[in-house]
Amino acid sequence: MNKKTYHRVLTIAGSDSGGGAGIQADLKTFAANGCYGMSVITALTAQNTQGVRGIHPVPIEFVAQQMDAVLSDIGADAIKIGMLYSAELVATVAAKLEEYNATNIVVDPVMVAQSGDKLLRDDAVAALKEKLIPLAEIITPNLPEAAHLLGREIESETDMADGAKELAQLGCRHVLIKGGHAEDANESADYLYSRATEQMIRLGGPRLETRNNHGTGCTLSSAIAARLAQGDALEMAVRRAKDYITAAIQLGASYQIGQGHGPVHHFWGLWK
Repeated sequence: MNKKTYHRVLTIAGSDSGGGAGIQADLKTFAANGCYGMSVITALTAQNTQGVRGIHPVPIEFVAQQMDAVLSDIGADAIKIGMLYSAELVATVAAKLEEYNATNIVVDPVMVAQSGDKLLRDDAVAALKEKLIPLAEIITPNLPEAAHLLGREIESETDMADGAKELAQLGCRHVLIKGGHAEDANESADYLYSRATEQMIRLGGPRLETRNNHGTGCTLSSAIAARLAQGDALEMAVRRAKDYITAAIQLGASYQIGQGHGPVHHFWGLWK
């Protein structure tokens, strides 16, 4: 009798002790989207809804051990990459991805927490651009992250479209620049660019006013990875992931956890 298998998704990211972002948000998102989640923890953070109190990097050799353990045995249909902290760690993760011929790599270039706390050392930005982004199926920077990668401000939708094209020249196959930080009061527009086809797609959506927006970037990128693991084409994966995060924000707005920026409702499709 042939055994069934799962759609397998690996997250390589930092741990959020408050449960709203990072590894914890990724695993919730994978489960909510019908996938078997695995994790490689790159850093421990002491944080809650109000901010980050401390960061404890995991030794790089142990990060590599975690990747070997998962990829040599279970494997992965997609991989989401979040907080990597240092240039040395970026290089190690990139080398392991190449060693295992990893595919469907989603890179969320986490640099700053929702609270404004810095999560990425300066030396890691150049390493991201040189070693990791070229391996990615898609990168998903928000406006501050895209501006940091480009070395200039992004102030308009024209800037977003131009920035997506420029970031694609780093070698990734697709770029999704997220407009959640824009100042438009009514709409939040994202721009999806394909390097191979040179197609630019504007993905509009409602701007949702809520304090429960911690981990939205982690959740969106993880949902994209989950959809890719299940065989969706890239554009469809992004559209379905956007639908998922929009509902997670909308249906999580009526809850309160903590005194600061609470989480989205990852399991809105399963329980209220």
